[in-house]
Amino acid sequence: MFKTIRVLVLLGLLLALSITAGVRAASPTIAVVTAEGVINPVLADYIARGIEEAEDLNATACVIQLDTPGGLDTAMRDIVQEIVNARIPVVVFVSPSGARAASAGVFITVAAHVAAMAPNTAIGAASPVAVGPEGEVEMSETMQEKVLNDAAAYIRSLAESHGRNVDWAEQAVREAVSATEREALELNVIDIVAADIDALIAELDGWEVTLLGGAVVTIETEDAVVQYIDMSWMEKFLFAITDPNIAYVLLSLATLGLFVEISNPGLIVPGVAGGICLILALYSLGNLPVNITGILLVAGAFGLFIAEVFTETFGLFTAGGITALVLGSLILFKGGPLFQVNPWLVGTIAFIIAAAIAFIITRVVVSHRRQPSTGREELVGKTAVVKAVLAPEGMVLYKGERWTAVSEEGRIEPNEKVVIDRVDSLKLYVHRQKKESGN
Repeated sequence: MFKTIRVLVLLGLLLALSITAGVRAASPTIAVVTAEGVINPVLADYIARGIEEAEDLNATACVIQLDTPGGLDTAMRDIVQEIVNARIPVVVFVSPSGARAASAGVFITVAAHVAAMAPNTAIGAASPVAVGPEGEVEMSETMQEKVLNDAAAYIRSLAESHGRNVDWAEQAVREAVSATEREALELNVIDIVAADIDALIAELDGWEVTLLGGAVVTIETEDAVVQYIDMSWMEKFLFAITDPNIAYVLLSLATLGLFVEISNPGLIVPGVAGGICLILALYSLGNLPVNITGILLVAGAFGLFIAEVFTETFGLFTAGGITALVLGSLILFKGGPLFQVNPWLVGTIAFIIAAAIAFIITRVVVSHRRQPSTGREELVGKTAVVKAVLAPEGMVLYKGERWTAVSEEGRIEPNEKVVIDRVDSLKLYVHRQKKESGN
């Protein structure tokens, strides 16, 4: 009887578990990717991974929470391609309140299958900017027309494919117009205004979108499970060091560390640290719009610092190096304000490097000019203490160092003092120190 009851209870539990698993399996999944900051290759790779994982999860939609001032055109186009070619609906949500989708962010938002914004957000100002060796530059009328026409055609195509306001999208490129979330909704630039991610998911339920191949998909969000696809620690680290200010600090630390190692060979730690910083700096520079002139000036500054160590120019090379470092730092990146190194950071780094180099050079010069204090000539006539009996050979102690010594006056006992007569290789020849006669 009891055995039968236990079997029935067990079967009931198994049935309950299977029902629960079935309910969970039936619940749709909404994948959420958070894109905050300047659009660059690292952020583009993260968004691409997020969309791919959402597809693997068979999510009903992938939401990209976007807050960006803009960024690199190439990275923006990579993100747009990922959205356009996605096998599931991609929703771009400009959020949280206070966020913006400026410049490159406009293209990404317009490319989405569903575009949404939170209250107190803005979108627009998508005019392309020309960059040159010193950053933002004036374009010729012909070149400006070419760049504008290319960007305008691109955003028109994206807007038209989703039935959005083509005229406003073109104005965002040609005239740098912007709009609030309510204005964007009225102008048919976006589809939804939602307070937060939960409100957005509720609005998305039953929404139909057309994917690239023409397939019409209905987004079902009832009882949906939200799964956040966050940046990995490595992606966060790489995204952080692609900030122009961080990249500049890494490059400066690499310069200083390698300079210390070259001017003081054998320290090891500064050289290793400088090498690591150099590798990280090179990665950062590879993901940023670098100005070659700025790089050459920084490299030239490093060369002048090294030259100062091996030549006596009374600080002329150092002064030239600091000047080259400051000028190179100010024009290190092109692309406008988004990629400009903070001038206060440049001044601070230049002062620290100048002070460190002045200190190191001073020490090196003093060391070079100092007379040898541990040569053989210095040992002659000095007093040592016998540590192991000299009969005639033994061991003496001089300035904390043990030396092999040979007595030239017969046996000398430990703790007696001896005077060094001469040095032959690493062996001292000594005689017993004469005791001073009393009065």
